[in-house]
Amino acid sequence: MPPPQQYPSAQAEAARYALLRRLASSMRHHLVVNLQPIGMIYEVMDRRLRAPVPDLAHVQDSATKINTFARAALASCVDVVSWIAPDEAATSTVEEAARECAGLLATSFSFRGYALRNEVQGMPRAVRRAAIRHLLAATLIHCTDRQPAPADLVLTASAEQDGARVSVAVRPTQSDASAATEAHYRKIEWSDVQALAAADNVQLAQEGDAVVLRFAWAT
Repeated sequence: MPPPQQYPSAQAEAARYALLRRLASSMRHHLVVNLQPIGMIYEVMDRRLRAPVPDLAHVQDSATKINTFARAALASCVDVVSWIAPDEAATSTVEEAARECAGLLATSFSFRGYALRNEVQGMPRAVRRAAIRHLLAATLIHCTDRQPAPADLVLTASAEQDGARVSVAVRPTQSDASAATEAHYRKIEWSDVQALAAADNVQLAQEGDAVVLRFAWAT
């Protein structure tokens, strides 16, 4: 008889819900970025087909572009669903996860007066994808919630014997903060990050001006 399935605590579930609500606007942009060009390409292709002598080479090129964007849009949809219902067995390299989270959040952060610098390189070993996604995104958002803009967020990582050490440092700057504000559900508190870390067996600590996460290597 298999052991009973372990479920996250109610606090961890609440933290994940809050995180997904905060990520919603970035995910919406992530979904539509590959859909918007399809309509424009279709309009161009339609005009070319209405010509007395259609340029079939250009029409074929437009059809290929539509297919490319459609495939990318499908991949984006599957990717967003995996944030909501993650595959617990899936893995990701630290570099891939850092690039993904930075790409998802950098634009919304810049509107709020934060500059996100991803300095993670040369980290080819893998960790659990769901854990690093949720913890890294939650940590980045928490850092912007507790530190008034303007500020720089510096994301770094290093390899240790048992896992990856990922650090998010927050450094106030003197640049002009953006007047734009981001509508959001609520702040991501330190207790939320702690609950997510406990649920995913991730070591969490505050070291000076940085939040440090330690992820075990995937086996």
